[in-house]
Amino acid sequence: LLFLNQLQKDLEEVKELLTKATRKRLCDVLMTEKHKLELEIKNQPPPKPKDAAEEEKSSLGGYTVKINNYGWDQSDKFIKIYISLNGVQKLPAENVQVNFTERSFDLLVKNLNGKNYTMTFNNLLKPISVEGSSRKIKTDTVLVMCRKKREEKWECLTQVEKESKEKEKAAYDTSDPSEGLMNLLKKMYAEGDDEMKRTINKAWVESREKQSKGDIPMDI
Repeated sequence: LLFLNQLQKDLEEVKELLTKATRKRLCDVLMTEKHKLELEIKNQPPPKPKDAAEEEKSSLGGYTVKINNYGWDQSDKFIKIYISLNGVQKLPAENVQVNFTERSFDLLVKNLNGKNYTMTFNNLLKPISVEGSSRKIKTDTVLVMCRKKREEKWECLTQVEKESKEKEKAAYDTSDPSEGLMNLLKKMYAEGDDEMKRTINKAWVESREKQSKGDIPMDI
């Protein structure tokens, strides 16, 4: 773009000189240069259009906050995601945008109290209808309505959640009850606070003492 501007300035100056030149030889040289510059300008590649997402981003202003908190519900036909945003009902409708695909959606809320808010849901558990999905703006809330392609109950929102639940279930679904109990205790210990850890440690010590006395056969 800078190079193109320089060429155009050179051409303007050559044209200016041509109006003042009186010697034929000088006029011929300037005309040759004029044609050369015009050809160079013509052959310059057009400026590349900005990527749409980049343009959208640069026009936002302020800073962007990623939304992590939401609530959800479902009916036979819809998955409903509730996102709390104070004062969102005061924005122009075009400032609240949702783009849907068959297995995802992106929410963008522009210029709410000087900030922009985004939320992305990828790998929805089941396909949704892009045409049948929409968003509603309520008091302090954006409601995203994902139209189910099939009227069936969803056990969770995303494929990742489903896989996580299945792994957790597999960890405790074992034919050996003592192994299942040990896995459960390990999970409680890992996720618990200091009080929980002390309680589990105490129970484990007591069970070891009982086992050594022959009171119980199970090692927990």
